[in-house]
Amino acid sequence: MRIAVNTRLLLANRMEGIGRFTHEVAQRLVARRPADEFIFLFDRPFDDRYVYSPQVRPLVVPPPARHPLLWYLWFEAAVPYVLGRQRADVFLSMDGYCALRTTVPTVLVTHDIAHVHYPDQIPGLARQYYDYFVPRYLKKADQIVTVSEFCRQDIHQHYHLPLDKISVAGNAVAPAFRPFSVAEQALTRQCYSAGAPYFFYLGAVHPRKNLPRLIAAFDRFKTASGAAVKLLVGGRFAWQTGAVQAAYDAAAYRSDIHFLGYVPDEELPALVGAALALTYVSLFEGFGVPVLEALHAEVPVLTSDRSSLPEVAGPAALLVDPENVSAIAQGLHRLYLEPELRAQLVEKGRQQRAQFTWEKATDVVEAALIKVTAGG
Repeated sequence: MRIAVNTRLLLANRMEGIGRFTHEVAQRLVARRPADEFIFLFDRPFDDRYVYSPQVRPLVVPPPARHPLLWYLWFEAAVPYVLGRQRADVFLSMDGYCALRTTVPTVLVTHDIAHVHYPDQIPGLARQYYDYFVPRYLKKADQIVTVSEFCRQDIHQHYHLPLDKISVAGNAVAPAFRPFSVAEQALTRQCYSAGAPYFFYLGAVHPRKNLPRLIAAFDRFKTASGAAVKLLVGGRFAWQTGAVQAAYDAAAYRSDIHFLGYVPDEELPALVGAALALTYVSLFEGFGVPVLEALHAEVPVLTSDRSSLPEVAGPAALLVDPENVSAIAQGLHRLYLEPELRAQLVEKGRQQRAQFTWEKATDVVEAALIKVTAGG
């Protein structure tokens, strides 16, 4: 079988959630299916580390698709042409986009439909693109794979697609996310927080991630407790970040809030592993990988009581209403003051994290490929 894979988000040293899913699943598919040929479709020069074996034939397909107009040109002109020319048997697209102008059977991995719920938080042209194309992509795909039961039901309810067309793969984390020793934690804290304990946020900085309320809650926690605790924010600034800046400017304890920017893969596990707790009170997530990373690092989690986050965290997190600053502040206070609560959450996390593996995710994607090709 000749499997074409959209690998445009395999970006060396700039890998984010969807790119990591693509990397972990694609390399496992290649290893599992030695008789198949894989055609990896990049939209710019690629790193050789993503050419996993001689079975993989990488192609650079212009134009670089990083703007709605270029998305259209890539997915509706360049990709269909390449799929036909390469005589692909199936197209696997793992970033929520696919090609309407192709007859090649398609498996589409979609990670959320957040644009439906928070349209005002997406730049105008991108929002128009999503509104028009996402329902068509989902209808066009022969099989859809998503990352949580919440997402599966959300797609079903909003777009009225049959549930038997949608399967759940989940996510997983890199082996580097592990418990860190007391000495290792102390070294990380010396590097990032001048030795002080810290709450850690990980993710892109944009409105859906709810950072303004987290900052306000941290300020209340500091006022009430007087604790020598910092808030570290790891992640790139995306869009509409003015509210985050305003919350920071208004914070009485802004000197204890540090924006780290994009954190390289090699530094991230230690930052998670040395945290007093992960604070991830996002308004909406298709999965919420940082929560799972914290469970593997055996770090307590404070997260939202909505979207997919209770599903991923299970009983291993303290859940709060993300729109209630007082509730978030109280959660921070409890995690700071109650070591027995932190220990209970860590223990429950050891069981909860076992539900999510890259092998399981690959099983689900592979099953979808086999289904759409009548056995592969």
